[in-house]
Formats: sequence, C-alpha cells, structure tokens
Amino acid sequence: MTRDFLHAVASLAVLCTVVPGVIALNVVSSTADQTAATDVQQPAHERSVALFLDAARVIESPRCMNCHPATRSPTQGEAMRLHTPPIDAGSEGHGPLGLNCNTCHGSENVSTIGIDIASIPGHPHWMLAPASMSWQGKTPGEICRQIKDLTRNGGRTLEQIHEHMAKDSLVGWAWNPGDGREPAPGSQEAFGILVGEWIATGAACPEG
Repeated sequence: MTRDFLHAVASLAVLCTVVPGVIALNVVSSTADQTAATDVQQPAHERSVALFLDAARVIESPRCMNCHPATRSPTQGEAMRLHTPPIDAGSEGHGPLGLNCNTCHGSENVSTIGIDIASIPGHPHWMLAPASMSWQGKTPGEICRQIKDLTRNGGRTLEQIHEHMAKDSLVGWAWNPGDGREPAPGSQEAFGILVGEWIATGAACPEG
C-alpha cells in the first residue's frame, strides 16, 4: 500500500468528517475526490490542480468576489452588482476619506427592516482586498497564480496563505454573511483543509 494512497485516504476521511452531506466541498461529489481517490497513481500535480479547483468554488462565490472586485469599487449581492451607494476603496481599502467603510459597516452583521437589503454586513476589519488581488473576471488559473505571487499577495508565503484562508475571521465571514445572503459553499474548516492539501501536493495551478 503506497504512501500516496494512505495520504489520500486520510485526507478524504477528514473532509468527510468535517462536512458530511454537503455537496459543495464534499468528498463524495468533489473534484478532489474523483481525482485523488479513484486513481491513487495520479501525479501529484494533477491532484493539486483538482484540489485548487474544488477550493475555487469558495473563492469564486459572491461572498469572496464582492470584496475582490475588478475595479476599486466593491460589488454586492448574489448578482455582484455595483455597491450602493457608489463607493471607492480609497488608498488603504477602507473607503475614501470622510466615508470609510465603517461609516456603514460595523463590527458585526446588522439586520434591517426593508425589502431590498435584509442586513448590512459587518466585521471589525471590514475592507476591500488590495487591487493586486482583484479576482472578478479572472480564471481559476489566473487567481491561483495571483495567490502564490509574493509581489501581489502582500508578501505571504504559502503557509501564511493557508493560515489566512483557514483561520482569518474576515474570510470566515463568508460562511456567516447575515440575512439575505447565501453563505459560501461548505465551511471555513473544510476550505482550510482543501487549501492545506493543495499546498501539500505542490500548490499547482490550473492552466488558463
């Protein structure tokens, strides 16, 4: 019995425990399961790509994309429409002088009474991602290369990227987005496991 086989089985068992019954990020139906469990001889590069594509289901969800926009203006909602009111990230990602993000966004989600917006999202560190980490309109491969690029990811190592995605509470907001918003697929714990396995298998990126 090969080391790769044992590694794949152990990893898949953990994921089954973390998110039983969840289609998104669940080993029963995930790309990672189909590639890593059905062919134990599969090259690590291909397994790594499959793991990233599974993790990309979170990355490409509106909960993440709205704060990683193509421009310096955030988007909102499931349709990722332009933020209302129109706003610019400013030089530090916290909004323009005199109208910072925390003018409207507090330290936690706040439910509202109305038909258009069910709640105002909030977090103590609410802000827009840096321009170098703009994801909207990009392929999973392009996003993957951005995430790994020290010149664009804030100088983070792969280990620091894993820590950020697995434990950062602002990332975790994606699974607790407040009334009227669909959470990101799976859970932050499952997402962190996928990212960790992606790194452990070489942090390979999809083509394109």
